[in-house]
Amino acid sequence: MHLAHRPLVLTALCSTVALCAALSGCAPQAEEKGASDRPGAAASCAPGKLATQVPGKLTVGTDKPAYAPWFADDEPSNGKGFESAVAYAVAKELGYGRDAVVWQHVPFNSAFAPGAKKFDFDINQVSISEERKKAVAFSSGYYDVRQAVVALKSSKAARAKNVADLKDVKLGAQVGTTSLDFITDLVKPDKKPAVYQRSDFAKSALKTGQVDAIVVDLPTAFYITGAEVPEAEVVGQFAESPGEPEQFGLVLDRESALTSCVSGAVDALRKDGTLAGLEKEWLSDAVDAPVLR
Repeated sequence: MHLAHRPLVLTALCSTVALCAALSGCAPQAEEKGASDRPGAAASCAPGKLATQVPGKLTVGTDKPAYAPWFADDEPSNGKGFESAVAYAVAKELGYGRDAVVWQHVPFNSAFAPGAKKFDFDINQVSISEERKKAVAFSSGYYDVRQAVVALKSSKAARAKNVADLKDVKLGAQVGTTSLDFITDLVKPDKKPAVYQRSDFAKSALKTGQVDAIVVDLPTAFYITGAEVPEAEVVGQFAESPGEPEQFGLVLDRESALTSCVSGAVDALRKDGTLAGLEKEWLSDAVDAPVLR
């Protein structure tokens, strides 16, 4: 009985499919449309027409104070300093002029904490890590990072020649940073490291002798010793970790539709030499330092 009616069933199904195609209302049609709305689709990267927080504007987050050499005069919007210059270069690549960039204060730890973001991307020396990727998305890396040790010249930490020489000194770093990770995971000091909510608190502790040394990224280390704590010196830098190099990346909401567009902009700036040029202009003091192994 079922076999006898099978041609009728097939005819009905074919008619239904044809009708759906004609009306463009079938599920496959909807799925195809949705594909162009997914993050990274080419249509979503149209210059100046991204699905940003504020239409026609690009909202960029960073911390305050905004420290040199990443920013100048605590004013991210002036285009001076490596990260300010990078932010505007990325904005231009995405089709947004300087007048379309809006800066927003975002505390360091809040940038990569779980939860929805009110910025389109954040730039604040945030290292890309698998752990942080559980809460946020990252662009391609825009700067290859080395961590360094800064110590008071009068401290025994200033005489360190290798990682083992740092085990019995008092070290400090900002909370939530890879600088702190290097202390706890690589140095593994005998004394519990001092942890500070902000970078300037760590620098004050160094200046007043509350710690023997602090760990920061290499450009910051040279700026601290050259402009902020002249009584200190750069002891050396840590060797690169095995595997992928540590990199700073732009932080985006984990579900952001802009991630691939922003990564594409960073990749283009690296390829055409813009990032290297900005690094040379703003981070030229971060010359070679002895490697602590």
